[in-house]
Amino acid sequence: MFIPGMRRAAVGLTALAVAALGAVATSPEQADARPKPVDVTLLALNDFHGNLEPPSGSSGTIAGQPAGGVEFLATHLAELRAAAKKKNTITVAAGDLIGASPLLSAAFHDEPTIEALSMAGLDYASVGNHEFDEGAAELLRIQNGGCHPVDGCVDGTPYRGAGFQYLSANAFKTATGKPLMAPYAIHKVQGVKVGFIGMTLEGTPQIVSQQGVAGLSFADEADTANRYARELRRKGVQAIVVLLHEGGTQAATGGINDCVGMTGPIVDITNRMDPSIDVVVSGHTHQAYNCDINGKLVTSASSFGRLVTDIDLKIDRRSGDVLSAAANNVVVTRDVAKDPRQTALINRYKTVLGPVAGRQVGVTSQAITRSQEALFGTSLGESPLGNLIADAQLAATDNEQNAVAAFMNPGGVRADLDAGPVTYEEAFTVQPFANNLVTLDLTGAQLYCVLEQQFVTGRTLYPSATVGYVVDPNGTTGTVAEPCAGTRVVRGSLTLGGTAVDTAATYRVTVNNFLAGGGDGFSALTGGTNLVTGQIDLDAFVAYLTAQSPVSAPTLDRIRTTAEVPAA
Repeated sequence: MFIPGMRRAAVGLTALAVAALGAVATSPEQADARPKPVDVTLLALNDFHGNLEPPSGSSGTIAGQPAGGVEFLATHLAELRAAAKKKNTITVAAGDLIGASPLLSAAFHDEPTIEALSMAGLDYASVGNHEFDEGAAELLRIQNGGCHPVDGCVDGTPYRGAGFQYLSANAFKTATGKPLMAPYAIHKVQGVKVGFIGMTLEGTPQIVSQQGVAGLSFADEADTANRYARELRRKGVQAIVVLLHEGGTQAATGGINDCVGMTGPIVDITNRMDPSIDVVVSGHTHQAYNCDINGKLVTSASSFGRLVTDIDLKIDRRSGDVLSAAANNVVVTRDVAKDPRQTALINRYKTVLGPVAGRQVGVTSQAITRSQEALFGTSLGESPLGNLIADAQLAATDNEQNAVAAFMNPGGVRADLDAGPVTYEEAFTVQPFANNLVTLDLTGAQLYCVLEQQFVTGRTLYPSATVGYVVDPNGTTGTVAEPCAGTRVVRGSLTLGGTAVDTAATYRVTVNNFLAGGGDGFSALTGGTNLVTGQIDLDAFVAYLTAQSPVSAPTLDRIRTTAEVPAA
């Protein structure tokens, strides 16, 4: 473990011991003869989400530069290894390498991403929440290989599995209490041992479909890290790195290598970690930061392969302790040569994908973004693209299921739409989860409760154009146990199709199956009745784009505040 000032204290004690024996002071030549520390370089990334090709729009830039794309990422990794001693370099990741991926990867169950990152030299990765999107059995297949049980070997070649080791110390099989994956790995570098503990987001069951986490339980990140740190120390490992799929956010003024006003779960988790843990490579929040939290180096490399965190460790050759740790977030610029093997991989899968990806499904008259407007000083307002998707879901279920409203969760809107022609691939990138639409009955009282739960969860449900209501900034927020007790939504203000909602009446409402199962903390939706499962959300979105083209950004006037609509 690395504790600032430790080396100085140790040297002082040695000098006292020598003086007590009457020996002469150590000469500079003798001091230089001591074993030099072992230099170890960690190259880290997180939240890649299958972005083999450079992301479009704002997702494809960082620190004012175009960034990302696995062809360039592989080249940057190779150059960073060459700058260090290659045999002393370990490449790691902090989860969500797959899931919520663009069509080029998702159409093949993310096998292309695993192949690309294996080829790029990844060694270890923690399991993120999105690694569970298709369930535990599929994650094990991704690790170990084999054709998909339903779709087979989609590209016509055998899938050999990951060339790196997935780690998850806190995802347990409920029936046995044993970890689903290997909890940690020990990597030897020039005789010293470096331990890597993989950590999955404890809240995974709240943001992944219930089918994805069936039969699993998730333990506290800090407690589990401490447990396995003790086990590693018993095995003689003193240099310990946690690959944690949880993170935080720094203030907007902070750059990619800053740590300004750091907030979020990562702070508490790190503060509760054992002092023997030296480095925390984090993720999940898609942020970039480079922090010292409670004497530990804590890093994150944003998302989509736009950054690589270059971490330099000096490890005592005798004790195995980390003497120093420093990091630098490096932009994956596109001004380097493309890795030809990655180019060949991308082209191979593009050929198999064929003309489907490029098929035009609609036209937008302007860019339609997923960004949320501010609602009384917070980013809890509506989103142009979120509203558009809610409109599409209502259009898919209003006649067939008599739906009168639809709501979309913000986490399911993954990319912006640029102005102009929209391809199937672009629509897929916006909605990649293949959730089914579910139409259900809710009473007016339950609807108010769902809307109050937004302020408990900190997530706004994007409403269809039929929905309108007023929010009181001075109202009270409910609790997790009693969300309906909140008074943020002005009673009597909720309308559907311009008619005030009767709390005793019943209404048909459409959401996706993730929300219908209580996802994102919207447990009030699980009280719905007469559920009917419909088409895939992407199909509804594509049909709406085709039917309504040219499509414009909806007006953001479905949620208003008491400042805009004074009390009667």
